[in-house]
Amino acid sequence: MPMSRARVARRIATAAAYGGGGAGLLGGAVIGLLLTEVQLARRTVGGSEAAPPTADGRYGSAFAAYGDAGAQPVRLAFLGDSTAAGQGVHRVGETPGAILASGLAAVAERPVDLVNVALPGACSDDLARQVGLLLDGPDPVPDVCVIMIGANDVTHRMPPADSVRHLAAAVRRLRDAGAEVVVGTCPDLGTIEPVYQPLRWVARRLSRQLAAAQTIAVIELGGRTVSLGQLLGPEFAANPREMFGPDSYHPSATGYATAAMAILPTLCAALGVWPDADSDESVLPVADAAAAAAGASGTEVAAAGSGGGHRGRWALLRRRMASGGERRPEAGVSALT
Repeated sequence: MPMSRARVARRIATAAAYGGGGAGLLGGAVIGLLLTEVQLARRTVGGSEAAPPTADGRYGSAFAAYGDAGAQPVRLAFLGDSTAAGQGVHRVGETPGAILASGLAAVAERPVDLVNVALPGACSDDLARQVGLLLDGPDPVPDVCVIMIGANDVTHRMPPADSVRHLAAAVRRLRDAGAEVVVGTCPDLGTIEPVYQPLRWVARRLSRQLAAAQTIAVIELGGRTVSLGQLLGPEFAANPREMFGPDSYHPSATGYATAAMAILPTLCAALGVWPDADSDESVLPVADAAAAAAGASGTEVAAAGSGGGHRGRWALLRRRMASGGERRPEAGVSALT
């Protein structure tokens, strides 16, 4: 009888914490065939080598004139891969960093200073470099960091335990420095076309296993996660011209806005400026919560109780949607790197 997703995720997270590969979940030949199809999909639909817009700067400057005149701007940092960088759009305001900085400024009624160190094509082993850019320079430590990572780890065949270990090290360093951390977990590569069955199932399984393991590691370090999964899938299937960007591979401005609006409530909650009354909430063992979130896009997982920095056994599973509240069905096409 195959192991449940929760057990597999716990196994990967444990291997990441204590050493070991944790990579032998599927045969190498099967994974190699899957990756060939993923690369073929990218060549088929296109792809962009253009650098994403630089969105660094201050958002919501007008809020400096209101409230506490001595309040400092919120410092927001973005780390990760091309999704975090906003590759595929051409305007600064269309990147997920800019969308979330503007949304956070509006909710918190404070200016937000954004710095984005994400690198298109990055795997989790690049996070150490990105964290160094944020913490080793003269600038203040970010108040909150958003990390979006994982798809390239799957397509580059990084052992999942190694992937989670790199992410955990980055989260630990940011948390130790005093930053809140929100992680958008590995997206569902089973939504990319043309990746066909049965490899579509394999891609979905690999992606969700990694997403669940990422969640366990992040929660045990006091961070929060939001499942991106197949979040954009139904919209991409129904409106590909609207949801795809000009390169026909990465999300459009509308696609990025959809993902950003799923993260915004969690980002604001991490800073204590979003009410929890809007959420459908339950308490589960950490591994079970991680497994459930991996299959339900837009779901937040956070440590249960106060003092989330310790390794707790329970997690809060919150289903929030800033844009309307309905859970989205599985289907469709998503653009991811």
